[in-house]
Amino acid sequence: MNDLILHHYDGSPFAEKARLMLGFKGLAWRSVKVPSIMPKPDVVALTGGYRRTPFAQVGADVYCDTALIARLLEQRAPAPTLFPADAPLAPPFAQWADFTLFWTVIPYTMQPAGLAHRFAGAPPEVMKAFAADRAPFTAGMTRQTPADATANLRAQLAALEAQLARGPGFLFGKAPSIADFAVAHCLWFVHSGGPVAAILAPYTALNAWFSRMQAFGPGRAAPPGPPPGRGRPPAAPAPWAAPPPGTPPTRGPSPPRPPATRPARWPRAWASRPARPSRSRPPTTAATRWPARWSG
Repeated sequence: MNDLILHHYDGSPFAEKARLMLGFKGLAWRSVKVPSIMPKPDVVALTGGYRRTPFAQVGADVYCDTALIARLLEQRAPAPTLFPADAPLAPPFAQWADFTLFWTVIPYTMQPAGLAHRFAGAPPEVMKAFAADRAPFTAGMTRQTPADATANLRAQLAALEAQLARGPGFLFGKAPSIADFAVAHCLWFVHSGGPVAAILAPYTALNAWFSRMQAFGPGRAAPPGPPPGRGRPPAAPAPWAAPPPGTPPTRGPSPPRPPATRPARWPRAWASRPARPSRSRPPTTAATRWPARWSG
């Protein structure tokens, strides 16, 4: 089975990046929703320990990280390309957006006003569980304060605005590249933050570009369903398979057997063969038993 399956959840920014790339490529894909926080026993068992979202699956092959997913999509649908030959800086720019821009957007968007909007109506335990789940991602990393993140994000947005104001439509030319999708999912997360999204209002060229990116949509997603191998009716047991434990013994009518015939003990050719004559030997005497020179 070569179906493309995306394991994701709705609120994941990197999942939005993958969905937009699928829409740009016009690829059909199946959707499998995964939990947003641990425990994720099915995810960990399938990926061999990788717990982040999203990841793609084709048959028994699993592709973790959106940078690898982008290469997979490029292989399945080379056109339109995510890696234009005239934009060699697009891949390293995407790495900058996936790390530096992303880790500026997160502390800015998750400040108290953004948290209140994102978890509106949820009990406090849900917010605490989410914070505890994401804590390992920033272990050993200097996390920006909301004030620092606000100042840094304004500087980054101004640079993106200047780049797009000069260009013909996208960051590196007339067509989008992997860099555009890496920036788009960061701004998508800011847009979903309620009152904190007001920081984007002054940037006219950036907002027009974001609308063009959103127009690609998520591609042709199949209705959500059970993961492969789950929720399917059990296959019919093989005729040689043992019955399940606890199955009462059942004995149907035995098929009729052909009448038993006793084969002849010996082949017919042997039965008609005449008996062999017995080999009689002459009586043995001492003279015939021993040589003459030994008898005297």
